[in-house]
Amino acid sequence: MRYANLALRFALELAGLAAFGYWGFVVPDGLRLKVLLGLGVPVLAAVLWGLFASPKASVPLPDPAKLVFEVAWFGAAAAGLTYAGRPWVAVVFAALYVVNRILLYVWRR
Repeated sequence: MRYANLALRFALELAGLAAFGYWGFVVPDGLRLKVLLGLGVPVLAAVLWGLFASPKASVPLPDPAKLVFEVAWFGAAAAGLTYAGRPWVAVVFAALYVVNRILLYVWRR
C-alpha cells in the first residue's frame, strides 16, 4: 500500500501541473496570454516544486515549512481548477491530496 500511495503522490504532482496549465489556457482572454500562462505557470510550478518539495530538492525545507509549501502548491492548483470552472474536480483533487498526505505522515512514523 505504501508504494501505491507513493504512486498516487506522483500522479497528484502531475495532476497539479496539469491543473496549472488548464487554468492558464482556459481563464485568460487572448491567445498570447493563454499560451504564456498555459505553458509558463506549469513550468514555474515545476521549478518551485523541484527547488523546495521534491525528494531531491535543491533547497530542502524543514518539515513544517515543506508542509506549508505543499499545501500552498496543491491549494493553488485546486483553486485554479475552481476558477477555471471545475469545482468538483478541485474538490476531488484536494481530498486525494489530504488523504495522501495523511498516509505519508502515518507510514513515515
